[in-house]
Amino acid sequence: MGDTSNKSTSRREFLKDTGRIAAASAFMATAAPRMYAAQDNTLKVALIGCGGRGSGAAANAMSVKRGPVKLVAMADAFEDRLKSSYNNLKNDYAAKMDVPEDRRFVGFDAYKHAMDCLSPGDIAIFATPPGFRWVHFAYAVQKGLNVFMEKPVTVDGPTSRRMFKLAEEASAKNLKVGVGLMSRHSRALQELAKRIEDGEIGETILQRGYRMHGPIGFFSSEPKPAGISDLLYQVRRFHSFIWASGGNFSDFYIHIIDHLCWMKGAWPVKAQALGGRHYRQSPEGVTHVDQNFDTYSVEYTYPDGSKFLMDGRCIMGCKDIYSSYAHGSKAFAIVSRSGDCGQPSSIHTSQNPTDQNRVWESRVRPDERDPYQNEWNDLVDAIRDNKPYNEAERGVRASLVTSLGRMAAHTGQEITYEEILNCDHEMAPGLDKITMDSPAPLVSDAQGRYPVPQPGIVKNREY
Repeated sequence: MGDTSNKSTSRREFLKDTGRIAAASAFMATAAPRMYAAQDNTLKVALIGCGGRGSGAAANAMSVKRGPVKLVAMADAFEDRLKSSYNNLKNDYAAKMDVPEDRRFVGFDAYKHAMDCLSPGDIAIFATPPGFRWVHFAYAVQKGLNVFMEKPVTVDGPTSRRMFKLAEEASAKNLKVGVGLMSRHSRALQELAKRIEDGEIGETILQRGYRMHGPIGFFSSEPKPAGISDLLYQVRRFHSFIWASGGNFSDFYIHIIDHLCWMKGAWPVKAQALGGRHYRQSPEGVTHVDQNFDTYSVEYTYPDGSKFLMDGRCIMGCKDIYSSYAHGSKAFAIVSRSGDCGQPSSIHTSQNPTDQNRVWESRVRPDERDPYQNEWNDLVDAIRDNKPYNEAERGVRASLVTSLGRMAAHTGQEITYEEILNCDHEMAPGLDKITMDSPAPLVSDAQGRYPVPQPGIVKNREY
């Protein structure tokens, strides 16, 4: 039986352990309101990634219906972006900001310092290029923070597998996670999704999505100028580089891809696609060195064999189309009339939609017309009411399905969901250890050009 003295507990040890338990209980008693905001406590927010989308998310956070919410820390790799974001937010939200200079952090480790300013149950906003998303999410889960992360949340198979596991860990810790796929919070699209699920358009047999307009953001890039490292150049112009953003395909097209999959109630199992680089010079004749195609056309296939066609184009002077549609066996739906989730949505009795054959059109309350604000109100409601709320798994799946179409176009192959999920090409390994002096994940040639996809030549990875 062994030495019974090792199994006994002295009164001193018992009291010592009881003291630890009491101290822990006292801590949890004070932490619980912070974690779940059951009382009228202020939720502190840290903004990591101070570009336009991050600043917009911070503004939405400070405009929620169920405050108080206060911005207390900011972080970015670039001081000028942080300063600009701070000044712009201060103009409109000064009373809801408490971000002194010692809580404004610059560098690749700035995300840690910003999140260290929060308590368990506060909110971290991730709006950096998505290549860094898993790094920041892992630290937030470790610290017990709720999260709002911008889309996309992954750019390749290895990081998707990592993020799926982190999503599970977040749920196990009862953390609330919002993902910036705001179409899911459009009240018009929510009503349409319910009507489609209830059979109002019959069986969905075809979907079409379009995002075609001139170049925006950092879609195209000229050779790196002097005075900036390759790494910082690629992070700054993240739309131009697949490792950082998934390229313009992932960043621009994910909203329509996500909401049409939602309308279908399924995720594609495979994709085949085409695309190409047509106009890759600036008006001054300088060759663009980014990795993007100018045009993409993807045919996704759902488990039931039905198709979803997604067309994208970034070329000046062409017809602009930016909308999405669902063809049913009984009726036709305009999902997004204009933009990523443009209202009103509608259902028509003919495949040729007119006002005369419209049988339903969405009507949304004025205070719920902004899906960007809705997603923040929904997240904070879940935090304050301690409701299960974790969009991370769905965000990873939407990001991976988007990358599936991109990879099919870039390789010229039919790619299955399982193939991209299990692909071993991690485009930027080691981002959790990156510093300002680290080499860039992508190396240019002597002329400053970066590898571009070569469909039919490079078949098992995108470059």
